[in-house]
Amino acid sequence: MTGAADNAPAPAPGGDSDPAVMPPELDARHLVRRVIQIALVALVIIVAISALPGLGDVRDRFAGARPAWLAAALALETGSVLAFVAAFRGVFCPHLAWRLSYQIALSEQAANVLLPTGGTGGLALGAWALQRGGMPTGHIARRSVALFLVTSSVSFAAAMLAGLALALGLVPNTAPLALTLGPAALATVAMLAVLALPRVLPAATSAPRGRVRRRLVAARVALGDGIEDAIALVASGQPLVIAGAVGYMAFDVAALWAAFHAFGAPPPLGTLVLAYTLGQLGGLIPLPGGIGGTDGGLIAALVLYGTPLSAATVAVLAYRAFQLGLPALLGTVAFGQLQRTRARSPAPAAICAPMAAAYHSPVT
Repeated sequence: MTGAADNAPAPAPGGDSDPAVMPPELDARHLVRRVIQIALVALVIIVAISALPGLGDVRDRFAGARPAWLAAALALETGSVLAFVAAFRGVFCPHLAWRLSYQIALSEQAANVLLPTGGTGGLALGAWALQRGGMPTGHIARRSVALFLVTSSVSFAAAMLAGLALALGLVPNTAPLALTLGPAALATVAMLAVLALPRVLPAATSAPRGRVRRRLVAARVALGDGIEDAIALVASGQPLVIAGAVGYMAFDVAALWAAFHAFGAPPPLGTLVLAYTLGQLGGLIPLPGGIGGTDGGLIAALVLYGTPLSAATVAVLAYRAFQLGLPALLGTVAFGQLQRTRARSPAPAAICAPMAAAYHSPVT
Protein backbone atom coordinates (compact mmCIF):
# COMPACT_ATOMS: atom_id res chain seq x y z
CA MET A 1 0.00 0.00 0.00
CA THR A 2 1.74 3.15 -1.19
CA GLY A 3 0.59 6.73 -0.82
CA ALA A 4 -0.15 8.72 -3.96
CA ALA A 5 1.45 11.77 -2.37
CA ASP A 6 4.87 10.15 -1.94
CA ASN A 7 6.41 12.20 -4.73
CA ALA A 8 4.36 15.36 -4.35
CA PRO A 9 6.09 18.69 -3.72
CA ALA A 10 6.63 19.30 -0.03
CA PRO A 11 3.96 21.61 1.39
CA ALA A 12 4.29 23.56 4.56
CA PRO A 13 3.46 21.84 7.84
CA GLY A 14 0.30 23.84 8.05
CA GLY A 15 -0.76 22.72 4.58
CA ASP A 16 -1.22 26.06 2.77
CA SER A 17 1.55 28.46 3.73
CA ASP A 18 5.04 28.80 2.26
CA PRO A 19 7.11 25.77 3.29
CA ALA A 20 10.08 28.09 3.80
CA VAL A 21 8.26 29.65 6.76
CA MET A 22 9.04 28.04 10.09
CA PRO A 23 5.96 26.86 12.04
CA PRO A 24 5.02 29.66 14.48
CA GLU A 25 5.28 27.39 17.52
CA LEU A 26 8.97 26.90 16.69
CA ASP A 27 9.74 30.62 16.74
CA ALA A 28 12.71 31.40 19.01
CA ARG A 29 10.72 33.81 21.19
CA HIS A 30 7.97 31.24 21.63
CA LEU A 31 10.49 28.59 22.68
CA VAL A 32 12.16 31.01 25.12
CA ARG A 33 8.80 31.57 26.79
CA ARG A 34 8.42 27.82 27.16
CA VAL A 35 11.86 27.53 28.71
CA ILE A 36 10.92 30.23 31.23
CA GLN A 37 7.65 28.47 32.03
CA ILE A 38 9.37 25.14 32.61
CA ALA A 39 12.03 26.83 34.76
CA LEU A 40 9.32 28.44 36.87
CA VAL A 41 7.55 25.10 37.33
CA ALA A 42 10.84 23.48 38.36
CA LEU A 43 11.47 26.33 40.83
CA VAL A 44 8.03 25.87 42.36
CA ILE A 45 8.71 22.15 42.81
CA ILE A 46 12.06 22.83 44.45
CA VAL A 47 10.58 25.42 46.81
CA ALA A 48 7.70 23.11 47.69
CA ILE A 49 10.01 20.21 48.52
CA SER A 50 12.26 22.49 50.55
CA ALA A 51 9.55 24.24 52.57
CA LEU A 52 6.32 22.25 52.78
CA PRO A 53 5.72 20.22 55.94
CA GLY A 54 5.35 16.47 55.65
CA LEU A 55 8.12 16.14 53.07
CA GLY A 56 10.95 15.53 55.51
CA ASP A 57 11.55 12.01 54.19
CA VAL A 58 11.81 13.32 50.65
CA ARG A 59 14.29 16.01 51.73
CA ASP A 60 16.34 13.44 53.63
CA ARG A 61 16.51 11.18 50.58
CA PHE A 62 17.69 14.04 48.37
CA ALA A 63 20.32 14.98 50.96
CA GLY A 64 21.68 11.42 50.90
CA ALA A 65 22.01 11.19 47.12
CA ARG A 66 24.88 9.12 45.69
CA PRO A 67 26.63 11.20 43.01
CA ALA A 68 28.03 8.17 41.16
CA TRP A 69 24.56 6.79 40.54
CA LEU A 70 23.30 10.21 39.43
CA ALA A 71 26.18 10.33 36.94
CA ALA A 72 25.17 6.86 35.74
CA ALA A 73 21.58 8.05 35.26
CA LEU A 74 22.84 10.97 33.17
CA ALA A 75 25.02 8.68 31.05
CA LEU A 76 22.17 6.23 30.50
CA GLU A 77 19.79 9.03 29.52
CA THR A 78 22.39 10.19 27.01
CA GLY A 79 22.31 6.67 25.57
CA SER A 80 18.54 6.93 25.20
CA VAL A 81 18.82 10.25 23.37
CA LEU A 82 21.42 8.90 20.96
CA ALA A 83 19.44 5.70 20.39
CA PHE A 84 16.54 7.82 19.19
CA VAL A 85 18.88 9.43 16.65
CA ALA A 86 19.75 5.95 15.34
CA ALA A 87 16.07 4.96 15.11
CA PHE A 88 15.24 8.24 13.37
CA ARG A 89 17.93 7.73 10.71
CA GLY A 90 17.07 4.06 10.23
CA VAL A 91 13.37 4.76 9.71
CA PHE A 92 13.53 7.90 7.56
CA CYS A 93 16.61 7.31 5.44
CA PRO A 94 19.75 5.27 6.13
CA HIS A 95 21.56 7.49 3.60
CA LEU A 96 20.91 10.64 5.61
CA ALA A 97 24.09 12.15 7.06
CA TRP A 98 24.59 11.31 10.72
CA ARG A 99 25.15 14.98 11.53
CA LEU A 100 21.84 15.99 9.97
CA SER A 101 20.05 13.04 11.59
CA TYR A 102 21.40 14.13 14.97
CA GLN A 103 20.39 17.74 14.45
CA ILE A 104 16.82 16.97 13.40
CA ALA A 105 16.22 14.16 15.92
CA LEU A 106 17.59 16.19 18.84
CA SER A 107 15.62 19.24 17.73
CA GLU A 108 12.50 17.06 17.73
CA GLN A 109 13.19 15.92 21.28
CA ALA A 110 13.75 19.50 22.43
CA ALA A 111 10.44 20.54 20.85
CA ASN A 112 8.66 17.69 22.63
CA VAL A 113 10.07 18.97 25.93
CA LEU A 114 9.34 22.64 25.33
CA LEU A 115 5.99 22.59 23.52
CA PRO A 116 2.67 21.66 25.21
CA THR A 117 1.52 19.49 22.31
CA GLY A 118 1.63 15.96 23.72
CA GLY A 119 4.56 15.05 21.46
CA THR A 120 3.28 16.53 18.18
CA GLY A 121 5.60 19.54 18.40
CA GLY A 122 8.59 17.34 17.63
CA LEU A 123 6.79 15.79 14.66
CA ALA A 124 6.00 19.26 13.29
CA LEU A 125 9.62 20.36 13.60
CA GLY A 126 10.95 17.16 12.04
CA ALA A 127 8.49 17.36 9.15
CA TRP A 128 9.37 21.00 8.51
CA ALA A 129 13.13 20.33 8.59
CA LEU A 130 12.89 17.29 6.30
CA GLN A 131 10.55 19.06 3.87
CA ARG A 132 12.85 22.04 3.67
CA GLY A 133 15.76 19.62 3.30
CA GLY A 134 14.31 18.12 0.12
CA MET A 135 12.63 14.91 1.34
CA PRO A 136 9.26 14.14 -0.36
CA THR A 137 6.17 14.88 1.73
CA GLY A 138 4.54 11.47 1.40
CA HIS A 139 7.68 9.72 2.60
CA ILE A 140 7.90 12.05 5.61
CA ALA A 141 4.26 11.43 6.51
CA ARG A 142 4.37 7.64 6.35
CA ARG A 143 7.76 7.35 8.02
CA SER A 144 6.71 9.73 10.82
CA VAL A 145 3.91 7.28 11.58
CA ALA A 146 6.35 4.38 11.30
CA LEU A 147 8.87 5.97 13.67
CA PHE A 148 6.19 6.62 16.27
CA LEU A 149 4.87 3.07 16.01
CA VAL A 150 8.27 1.38 16.03
CA THR A 151 9.42 3.23 19.14
CA SER A 152 6.04 2.89 20.87
CA SER A 153 5.78 -0.82 20.09
CA VAL A 154 8.79 -1.46 22.33
CA SER A 155 6.91 0.03 25.28
CA PHE A 156 3.79 -2.00 24.50
CA ALA A 157 5.80 -5.19 24.13
CA ALA A 158 7.58 -4.46 27.41
CA ALA A 159 4.25 -3.90 29.17
CA MET A 160 2.94 -7.19 27.79
CA LEU A 161 6.01 -9.21 28.78
CA ALA A 162 6.43 -7.59 32.18
CA GLY A 163 2.74 -7.97 32.99
CA LEU A 164 2.76 -11.64 32.02
CA ALA A 165 5.95 -12.29 34.01
CA LEU A 166 4.43 -10.70 37.10
CA ALA A 167 1.04 -12.40 36.64
CA LEU A 168 2.66 -15.83 36.25
CA GLY A 169 4.92 -15.29 39.26
CA LEU A 170 8.10 -15.52 37.19
CA VAL A 171 9.38 -12.43 39.02
CA PRO A 172 8.53 -11.48 42.61
CA ASN A 173 5.66 -9.04 43.17
CA THR A 174 2.78 -8.35 45.52
CA ALA A 175 0.41 -6.69 43.04
CA PRO A 176 -3.03 -8.22 42.46
CA LEU A 177 -3.66 -10.10 39.22
CA ALA A 178 -5.74 -7.27 37.76
CA LEU A 179 -2.76 -4.91 37.95
CA THR A 180 -0.42 -7.30 36.17
CA LEU A 181 -2.46 -9.33 33.71
CA GLY A 182 -4.75 -6.38 32.92
CA PRO A 183 -2.04 -4.10 31.47
CA ALA A 184 -0.52 -7.05 29.60
CA ALA A 185 -3.87 -7.83 27.99
CA LEU A 186 -4.53 -4.20 27.09
CA ALA A 187 -1.08 -3.85 25.53
CA THR A 188 -1.65 -7.00 23.48
CA VAL A 189 -5.06 -5.80 22.26
CA ALA A 190 -3.61 -2.39 21.35
CA MET A 191 -0.81 -3.95 19.28
CA LEU A 192 -3.22 -6.29 17.47
CA ALA A 193 -5.58 -3.41 16.75
CA VAL A 194 -2.78 -1.35 15.18
CA LEU A 195 -1.66 -4.30 13.08
CA ALA A 196 -5.21 -4.72 11.78
CA LEU A 197 -5.71 -1.07 10.81
CA PRO A 198 -4.30 -1.27 7.25
CA ARG A 199 -6.90 -3.94 6.43
CA VAL A 200 -9.88 -1.98 7.77
CA LEU A 201 -8.98 1.55 6.65
CA PRO A 202 -11.00 2.39 3.52
CA ALA A 203 -8.95 3.20 0.45
CA ALA A 204 -9.34 6.51 -1.39
CA THR A 205 -11.06 5.65 -4.69
CA SER A 206 -11.20 9.17 -6.14
CA ALA A 207 -9.63 12.58 -5.70
CA PRO A 208 -11.27 14.13 -2.63
CA ARG A 209 -12.89 17.56 -2.81
CA GLY A 210 -12.50 20.16 -0.13
CA ARG A 211 -9.53 21.00 2.07
CA VAL A 212 -10.75 19.12 5.14
CA ARG A 213 -11.60 16.00 3.15
CA ARG A 214 -8.22 16.06 1.38
CA ARG A 215 -6.43 16.28 4.71
CA LEU A 216 -8.48 13.43 6.16
CA VAL A 217 -7.71 11.22 3.16
CA ALA A 218 -4.02 12.13 3.31
CA ALA A 219 -3.93 11.30 7.02
CA ARG A 220 -5.66 7.97 6.39
CA VAL A 221 -3.19 7.07 3.64
CA ALA A 222 -0.19 8.07 5.77
CA LEU A 223 -1.52 6.07 8.71
CA GLY A 224 -2.10 2.92 6.70
CA ASP A 225 1.20 3.19 4.84
CA GLY A 226 3.07 4.06 8.02
CA ILE A 227 1.76 1.00 9.81
CA GLU A 228 2.81 -1.23 6.93
CA ASP A 229 6.22 0.46 6.88
CA ALA A 230 6.66 -0.11 10.61
CA ILE A 231 5.77 -3.80 10.30
CA ALA A 232 8.15 -4.30 7.39
CA LEU A 233 10.99 -2.35 9.01
CA VAL A 234 10.76 -4.49 12.13
CA ALA A 235 10.35 -7.72 10.16
CA SER A 236 13.44 -6.92 8.09
CA GLY A 237 15.53 -6.63 11.25
CA GLN A 238 17.31 -3.46 10.19
CA PRO A 239 19.92 -2.88 12.92
CA LEU A 240 19.50 0.88 13.21
CA VAL A 241 15.74 0.59 13.54
CA ILE A 242 15.69 -2.31 16.01
CA ALA A 243 18.66 -1.26 18.14
CA GLY A 244 17.58 2.38 18.11
CA ALA A 245 13.99 1.69 19.15
CA VAL A 246 14.94 -0.82 21.85
CA GLY A 247 17.79 1.34 23.13
CA TYR A 248 15.56 4.43 23.25
CA MET A 249 13.36 2.78 25.88
CA ALA A 250 15.91 0.46 27.52
CA PHE A 251 18.38 3.24 28.33
CA ASP A 252 15.53 5.41 29.60
CA VAL A 253 14.30 2.68 31.96
CA ALA A 254 17.89 2.08 33.05
CA ALA A 255 18.23 5.80 33.85
CA LEU A 256 15.19 5.55 36.13
CA TRP A 257 16.68 2.42 37.71
CA ALA A 258 19.95 4.29 38.34
CA ALA A 259 18.03 7.21 39.84
CA PHE A 260 16.45 4.81 42.32
CA HIS A 261 19.91 3.52 43.24
CA ALA A 262 21.05 7.10 43.84
CA PHE A 263 18.59 7.44 46.70
CA GLY A 264 18.11 3.87 47.91
CA ALA A 265 17.06 0.61 46.30
CA PRO A 266 15.00 0.20 43.11
CA PRO A 267 11.82 -1.90 42.93
CA PRO A 268 12.02 -5.31 41.19
CA LEU A 269 12.79 -4.97 37.49
CA GLY A 270 9.46 -6.37 36.30
CA THR A 271 7.53 -3.97 38.52
CA LEU A 272 9.72 -1.06 37.43
CA VAL A 273 9.19 -1.77 33.72
CA LEU A 274 5.42 -2.18 34.06
CA ALA A 275 5.06 0.96 36.19
CA TYR A 276 7.27 2.84 33.73
CA THR A 277 5.16 1.93 30.69
CA LEU A 278 1.92 2.85 32.46
CA GLY A 279 3.30 6.03 33.97
CA GLN A 280 4.58 7.34 30.65
CA LEU A 281 0.98 7.60 29.43
CA GLY A 282 0.80 10.80 31.46
CA GLY A 283 3.04 12.34 28.80
CA LEU A 284 0.07 12.38 26.42
CA ILE A 285 -1.37 15.28 28.42
CA PRO A 286 -0.55 18.46 26.42
CA LEU A 287 1.83 20.06 28.91
CA PRO A 288 5.38 21.29 28.19
CA GLY A 289 7.61 18.24 28.59
CA GLY A 290 4.69 16.38 30.12
CA ILE A 291 5.57 18.09 33.42
CA GLY A 292 2.96 17.08 35.95
CA GLY A 293 1.41 14.42 33.73
CA THR A 294 4.39 12.11 33.27
CA ASP A 295 5.82 12.79 36.72
CA GLY A 296 2.51 12.19 38.46
CA GLY A 297 1.76 9.16 36.31
CA LEU A 298 5.12 7.54 37.04
CA ILE A 299 4.94 8.20 40.78
CA ALA A 300 1.34 6.97 40.97
CA ALA A 301 2.14 3.80 39.00
CA LEU A 302 5.20 3.02 41.13
CA VAL A 303 3.26 3.53 44.36
CA LEU A 304 0.42 1.39 42.98
CA TYR A 305 2.90 -1.46 42.52
CA GLY A 306 4.30 -1.16 46.02
CA THR A 307 7.09 1.44 45.92
CA PRO A 308 7.12 3.80 48.94
CA LEU A 309 5.88 7.27 48.00
CA SER A 310 9.00 9.14 49.11
CA ALA A 311 11.32 6.75 47.26
CA ALA A 312 9.25 6.99 44.08
CA THR A 313 9.07 10.79 44.31
CA VAL A 314 12.80 11.49 44.64
CA ALA A 315 13.80 8.92 42.00
CA VAL A 316 11.25 10.14 39.47
CA LEU A 317 12.07 13.82 39.99
CA ALA A 318 15.80 13.18 39.58
CA TYR A 319 15.23 10.98 36.53
CA ARG A 320 12.90 13.55 34.96
CA ALA A 321 15.47 16.29 35.46
CA PHE A 322 17.77 14.30 33.18
CA GLN A 323 15.02 13.13 30.82
CA LEU A 324 13.85 16.71 30.22
CA GLY A 325 17.02 18.72 30.73
CA LEU A 326 19.33 16.72 28.49
CA PRO A 327 17.17 16.79 25.32
CA ALA A 328 16.26 20.43 25.94
CA LEU A 329 19.91 21.45 26.24
CA LEU A 330 21.31 19.28 23.44
CA GLY A 331 18.29 19.88 21.22
CA THR A 332 18.48 23.65 21.53
CA VAL A 333 22.11 23.56 20.42
CA ALA A 334 21.23 21.08 17.64
CA PHE A 335 18.45 23.36 16.40
CA GLY A 336 20.94 26.20 16.00
CA GLN A 337 23.28 23.83 14.15
CA LEU A 338 20.39 22.73 11.94
CA GLN A 339 19.75 26.31 10.90
CA ARG A 340 23.39 26.70 9.91
CA THR A 341 23.31 23.39 8.02
CA ARG A 342 20.33 24.60 6.02
CA ALA A 343 22.10 27.88 5.30
CA ARG A 344 25.11 26.01 3.88
CA SER A 345 23.07 23.43 1.96
CA PRO A 346 19.47 24.28 0.92
CA ALA A 347 18.51 20.61 0.45
CA PRO A 348 20.61 18.42 2.79
CA ALA A 349 17.99 15.64 2.78
CA ALA A 350 17.65 15.52 -1.02
CA ILE A 351 19.93 12.47 -1.07
CA CYS A 352 16.89 10.51 0.15
CA ALA A 353 14.56 11.71 -2.61
CA PRO A 354 15.53 9.01 -5.16
CA MET A 355 14.97 6.34 -2.54
CA ALA A 356 11.48 7.66 -1.80
CA ALA A 357 10.69 8.14 -5.50
CA ALA A 358 11.60 4.52 -6.26
CA TYR A 359 9.62 3.28 -3.29
CA HIS A 360 7.30 0.38 -4.19
CA SER A 361 7.36 -1.69 -0.99
CA PRO A 362 7.35 -0.66 2.70
CA VAL A 363 11.09 -1.34 3.17
CA THR A 364 13.61 0.57 1.05
